[in-house]
Amino acid sequence: MMQRIWLIAELLVIFVGLPLGYRFSPVPIPALPLLWLVAAYAWWQLSRDRTFNQSQLWNPAPLPRQIGAILLIFLVAAAAIWMGVHWFAPQLQWSFLREHLVFWAAIIVFYPVFSVYPQGILYRTFFLHRYAELFPSTPGTTWLPLIASATVFAFLHIIFRNSISVVLTFLGGILFAWRYAETGSLLTSSVEHALYGCWLFTVGLGGYFYHGVWPQPK
Repeated sequence: MMQRIWLIAELLVIFVGLPLGYRFSPVPIPALPLLWLVAAYAWWQLSRDRTFNQSQLWNPAPLPRQIGAILLIFLVAAAAIWMGVHWFAPQLQWSFLREHLVFWAAIIVFYPVFSVYPQGILYRTFFLHRYAELFPSTPGTTWLPLIASATVFAFLHIIFRNSISVVLTFLGGILFAWRYAETGSLLTSSVEHALYGCWLFTVGLGGYFYHGVWPQPK
């Protein structure tokens, strides 16, 4: 009983309290160092857990088998996102790429390593393993842990103070959590996550996912 209470309290602090604290902080908080710190805690807990298969933190073996399906879904989703930008916000189309080429290139190179992978540790590997007993996956509730993972992942994005980032990351969070659960490979899930993140910055929606160290309200 006490273990369950501790897990609930830990979940609320990490996945609810910290995003809320960042969102309403009266002082600037660097986002990435905070993410790295919390991801390091998650990694430390996983490294101490004898019931966790450490190979899942990387496990490249499933990637070649999954890459075709990943790219097929991505191409369909990327086209839909581009059409949405083209029709509803044409002024944003390719804007980041055109106006900040060097910064865009830096994001394409460094974003998967310094943002996507730590998020994967925290919101896929750690969350799905650590809180498995809180969100049991039974024949009738197979999607429950995946939806829970996607929900807290989307909730993180309240720090950007717009609904677009929350909605898109909920949808992406379900896909990324499912891919991880299906393959047991954080690398595979992170590659898929990186594709979508880099595309959002490329197509012109990056402003909804980045405002510097301290997002300002719109």
